Amino acid sequence: MKRARGGGDEEGPRQNGSAGRRKGDQQQSDGDDGDSAFGPADLQDDDNDPGLRREIRSKYRDLINSVQQNREDMLSPSNNKLTEVLEQANKLFKDVRQAREAALDAQLLVVATDLGKEKASQLFAEGTAFDPTAFAEHLLSFMGLNRLEDGEEEQNGGAVDGYLPQDAWHRVARRAECCFRTAPSFHYMMGSFHAEPPPPKQKTERQRKAPSKEAKRIMPTQLKKMEESHQEATEKEVERILGYLKSYYQDDPTSPISYYEFVIDPSSFSRTVENIFHTSFLIRDGLARMYLDSAKLPCIAPVEEGEVEAGGSCSRKQCIISISPKMWKELIDAFDIRDTMIQPPNTE
Repeated sequence: MKRARGGGDEEGPRQNGSAGRRKGDQQQSDGDDGDSAFGPADLQDDDNDPGLRREIRSKYRDLINSVQQNREDMLSPSNNKLTEVLEQANKLFKDVRQAREAALDAQLLVVATDLGKEKASQLFAEGTAFDPTAFAEHLLSFMGLNRLEDGEEEQNGGAVDGYLPQDAWHRVARRAECCFRTAPSFHYMMGSFHAEPPPPKQKTERQRKAPSKEAKRIMPTQLKKMEESHQEATEKEVERILGYLKSYYQDDPTSPISYYEFVIDPSSFSRTVENIFHTSFLIRDGLARMYLDSAKLPCIAPVEEGEVEAGGSCSRKQCIISISPKMWKELIDAFDIRDTMIQPPNTE
């Protein structure tokens, strides 16, 4: 509960609702002079009065209990007690100032809403209700059923199919025919027409134009020359790289040659990939070998002529090496590579 701080000259907290405005509009008694008015602290006396707050909460509880106890009576269509309860709740809501009072008002609204929903479900407007039994009786009467005459016809030996005459459904059809817009039935004036699918067309394959004798004679020659030139270039590059490997090994046979320092070109990533590609032919043909040094790093060394076995009878292991520009830069920094060991062909 909020109270005004300080003396009467200090302004109290702002209040919601119409009570604050109503207190400001009131005047003093006739004995006082017309110049004096209530101060802000005097306007909040009723809002902060504990007795008034308890009274409002008590009235809310009484309304909630009355709705719950008289629930069956309020469900009656002729009972207007629910409307009276809502009107009293609206009057009490004008003086609601605290959270406890607002919670009681919300609780009353929930109870009244549930009761109103249940009461509305029991009511229906005139003419909106559908009685299946009455509809069936009217339909049977229209179709020609007469329960009194039905028994007499059975006694006289009349043929009656259940409760309905033979043309009962035809009557319903003629009556319902005017309620639907139907298109007239379609028929041919010259009799029926049976359409047959057309016979499938035979596809004629076009003969491809055969190349001339000159083209047959020239094209394989061109392809063969291209393959031979490419193969010769690869073999020459492999032999050139083998020469570099042997020269570095002969300069210092005891010092291992790092594989990455041998194949990496710090100035060209494409040249590095080409060096790896051509060096792989040396390993495949047994002209060079790879091994791991004491630091578990790959090294490469040439194979002596006497150690090369014809046909590759010794056991060999193959692997796939992948390299990216990022990995290429990291290897250059890790091995501190400043110059390439395999010079490009055009610089020689």
